[in-house]
This record gives sequence, structure tokens and C-alpha cells, in this order.
Amino acid sequence: MQLIKQHIERDGSGTITLKPEDPEDMWYAYNLIQPTDLLKAQALRRVTTTSATGSTSSTRMHITLLIRVRHTDFDPQASTLHVSGQIAAETPHAKIGQFHTLDLELQRNFTLEKAEGWDSVAREVVREACESGSKRMGAWAVVMQEGEAAIVGLGGERTVVRARVKVDVPRKKGGRGHDKGLEKFFQTLLDTLLRHIDLAETLPVLLASPGYTAGLFQKFIVETATRTGNKALLAQKGSFLVVHSSSGNVHALNEVLQSPEVQARLKDTRYTRETKLMDDFMTLLRKDDGRAWYGPKEVEMAVEKGAVGRGGGVLLISNGLFRAQDVAIRKRWVTLVDKVKDNEGGEVRVLSSEHESGKRLEGLGGIAAILTFPLDDLDDDQEDDDQTAQGEAVNTETT
Repeated sequence: MQLIKQHIERDGSGTITLKPEDPEDMWYAYNLIQPTDLLKAQALRRVTTTSATGSTSSTRMHITLLIRVRHTDFDPQASTLHVSGQIAAETPHAKIGQFHTLDLELQRNFTLEKAEGWDSVAREVVREACESGSKRMGAWAVVMQEGEAAIVGLGGERTVVRARVKVDVPRKKGGRGHDKGLEKFFQTLLDTLLRHIDLAETLPVLLASPGYTAGLFQKFIVETATRTGNKALLAQKGSFLVVHSSSGNVHALNEVLQSPEVQARLKDTRYTRETKLMDDFMTLLRKDDGRAWYGPKEVEMAVEKGAVGRGGGVLLISNGLFRAQDVAIRKRWVTLVDKVKDNEGGEVRVLSSEHESGKRLEGLGGIAAILTFPLDDLDDDQEDDDQTAQGEAVNTETT
């Protein structure tokens, strides 16, 4: 994502203009744009004109529209984002209040004004979106079997299939046709891979397959780089790691990422750090020593008691909570994040709902915490509060 222009006042009001440059940027835009925000972007709209004789004609025109957002629709497979709402500024071809859907596109600017101002979480999303590719993309993976492969980018926010390759390879091994077919497959796969990775950046590239296909492809890469004198590719040969997988389907990637060998190689990536945090949390939860709590009320009570602060306190929160339609709900979580970071000095990790660690967290209500000191019976305290509230309600009704 490219930051084109930014104008934010001290009170958080103002606008930011961004330009999406790759498919993952649409995911960041989806997490940034909320209902009631003002969004300005180019649109293709059908315009009807009436001639002097009374005849009408209809044409499609590119115009710039400003809409008040009502709904966002993100397709994770195609990485497309559709934003619908009501037109908020009149143009010669559109009236205020009319409904329209803006289709955000790569390489086209959009300008966003947050209805409730640019809070700390929204600004952090912009910062992460505008980071360089090497910081955002933790690693690459090629999951393959003979004749088929998927090239996958392991980003900070989600895992994206960037390309698929399919080449017919005769099944009869050892024959000339099989060897030529396999060589064509490897060459096509390598050409496709080089169109996506930046050889100037040293990132791990996992080559996973059942059998020996991944190992043969690694050998083909080194031989091709040596034969063609591709020094940049040859310098990256240490980045390629061959890993066994149970199948050549992209779904085998989760299994690959769990292997100790891969986790050791990816130890400095955001994906692995967040996976380790969730593992640490689950270990503490099983110990049941009062240092791991999950659930909205329980975590809020732990923060209120100062237990998620300096010295090891970690707040784990799903980015899905910040996509709440209700502004008050979003403010609730932004306030909690700010309190842990700014007041208590604890660590905050916003986990992506598209990653395995984020999905595990969503299974716990989307929020959890590792405490600096143990707290017992937070759930009992919550039950007492609920009973007190119910009793007060009964007394009020009786009165």
C-alpha cells in the first residue's frame, strides 16, 4: 500500500489517501473501512442523458464519488473489495442519498475519512499496510506434486495463494516423455515463482511435496541458476528449504508450518511469533494457575486490576473485533488496547482472523490475556456481578 496523502488533526479528524498495490492491500483496506466512514474513489456509473428531441441514451462513465459507507464485502479468494453506501456529495451525474457500490481496484487511489476519527488501531493498520514487502511478507511456500503446484505468500495478516501452475506430466516414470514433461513443469514453475518473489530480499522459500518432487525442483533451481549465470538466484539457494508434506494440495501447508524444522526457520516472522504466543497461552491455560484468561469480561477485569502490564503481560485480540458494525463496540476494544499499551505498559498483539493463530483465538471469543501475576476466580466475580445486576433490576421493578 502506498500512502499518497495524509491530513489528520490532533483530535483524530481528517483524511488519508492510499493506493493499493497488491492483492493483500485489499485485506488491509477491508480492516480499515468501517460503516459510517466517508470513502471517495473512482466509480463506473451508468448515466442517462436526454437530447433536445426528447430521446434518451445511456452510457457508462468513470466518475469520482463520495459515499457514506454502509457495508463492505471482501472476497478472500479473489482479493476484491466492494464497498456500498449512500452518495454523500452531489455530482452532475449522482444525487445525494442514492445508493452505489464502489469496487476498489489496484493502482487506483481512494480517500478515507473516519466517522469517529482516526484512533490508534486504525493508524496502526495504515502503518502496517504501508510497510515494505519484506516486512509484510514473512516467507514464501510452494506446495507441489508432479504437474501441479501452488505458490503461497505467508504475509503478516494472511496466507494468500499468489499463483497456481499446472503442466501435464506423463505418469510413466523413467521414460523420455515423463522427464521432458517434468522439466517443462519445473521451468514453468520457476518462471512463475520469479515473477512473484523479489531476489533482492532474503526470505525463506519452503518447497513442500510428498515424495521427491520438492527436492528435484530445488536441484533444478540451482542447476538453472548456474547454467544461466543468474547470480541473484544462485545467492538465494540457501533460502530454499525442502519439506515433506502428506499431499501436494495447498491445504497441506498447515501441516508443513507445524514442523519443528520450518518453525525454526521462520522463528523471526510475525506468523511464527503469534503462533508461539497462542501456544504459550494454551500451556498456561492448561496449568490453570490463574495467569491465562479469555473472554471479553474476564480480560477486561484482568486489565482493570493491572494484571496485563509490564513484566510479561500480553493482550491477544482478534482484528475481527475491530470490524464491529456498532461504533460503541469498536470503541470498547480500542479503549482496552490503548489502556494496556499506554497506561499499563503491556504488550498488545492484534491477531489476523485469516491466520491459524487468529482462528484459535476466535474460538476463545476473540480475546485473551497472559497476566503478569495470577488472578483467581475472575469468572466467579463476573457471575457475582451478573447476579447483583439482576437483583438491582428486580428491586427497581418492585419499586
